[in-house]
Amino acid sequence: MPDPRSLTPDPRPPIPDPRSPIRVLIVDDSPVVRELLAYILNSDPGIRVIGTAGNGEEALKAIQHEKPDVITMDIIMPKMDGFETTRTIMETNPIPIIIVTGSFNIREVGISFKATEVGALTIIQKPRGIGHPSHAKDARELIRMVKLMSEVKVIRRWPDKHRKTPALRRVIENGEKIDEIKLVAIGASTGGPPVIRQILSGLPKSFPWPVLIVQHIAEGFIDGFADWLNQSSSLPIHLAAHNAQPMAGHAYLAPDGRQMQVVMNGRIALIDDPPENGLRPSVSYLFRSVAHVYGRQAVGILLTGMGKDGAAELKLMREKGAVTIVQDQESSTVFGMPGEAVRLDAARYILSPEEIVSLLGNLINEISVFFGGLYGREKTYRGNST
Repeated sequence: MPDPRSLTPDPRPPIPDPRSPIRVLIVDDSPVVRELLAYILNSDPGIRVIGTAGNGEEALKAIQHEKPDVITMDIIMPKMDGFETTRTIMETNPIPIIIVTGSFNIREVGISFKATEVGALTIIQKPRGIGHPSHAKDARELIRMVKLMSEVKVIRRWPDKHRKTPALRRVIENGEKIDEIKLVAIGASTGGPPVIRQILSGLPKSFPWPVLIVQHIAEGFIDGFADWLNQSSSLPIHLAAHNAQPMAGHAYLAPDGRQMQVVMNGRIALIDDPPENGLRPSVSYLFRSVAHVYGRQAVGILLTGMGKDGAAELKLMREKGAVTIVQDQESSTVFGMPGEAVRLDAARYILSPEEIVSLLGNLINEISVFFGGLYGREKTYRGNST
């Protein structure tokens, strides 16, 4: 087998090795996959595989003895699948979990995203075999993701029956100036899929604005993500297409490997420009275009995620008069992106996902009154009035 340490360097900034190796438990029902994952991970001096398990039941026993720092989790397994195993771990002994799946099958991808609702941090594709042209890239990504996720401080997830629904406060104050809105832009990374699902599922079918979304996600999973969102959202979810005119009450996901922006006629443009913050699609790229095209007639929402993608551009949106929102620290899986936005004073509101839904509802109601009941009825795009 070739040594992954000799592979072409990853163009993204290196992640410093911890003082002691990251202890990883591999959970997968295939002995061949377990061996491949262990070989790749053990090739990095900052990682040590401390055990493997062939199903969820074995994984729960191994956790008690081995105390891993990170778990790589298969989804389809006998006896106890990856979803149930993830839910049990996060309710009893929370550990960073990476879903590692070898299939883009809609059912399997759906279960993988469902696992993020109960605490899994992210989803990546299983590395292709040694002879595959993409093996080197896959191996680098697995190592990179294990190092990144080891830094996340996960919290215990309570079963549904113990969860409390927070009281929603009024998030638009009396007398606050509200402008006509034409577009909502959302950016998210680690921990984002279940939050985006929660927000979209809370919006009414008559939602009066298009929603454009950049979610950092492993290549190949965006179609499954759209399908998963469509299962609970009353808003139709689409993969964005170049030159498409976004419609009110529809949501559009940035596709793999393209930068997404809006242009002056209000249409979506998909561009092959270089990555920003090491990412394509990038939240920064979308937010910057929204700031320039829509100004104060937009809403920008920055959700949980590592790094700072989108933070400075959310600040630009606020300076242009847009309604800017970040997810609060308590509900964020990782407070990196929203935290950077708070540091830059980019956020007009700092809210939980439930409160974000409430704010959007309040915006609809109060703008509808201000503009004589226009919202909820079809309107013609009139361009930026700033």
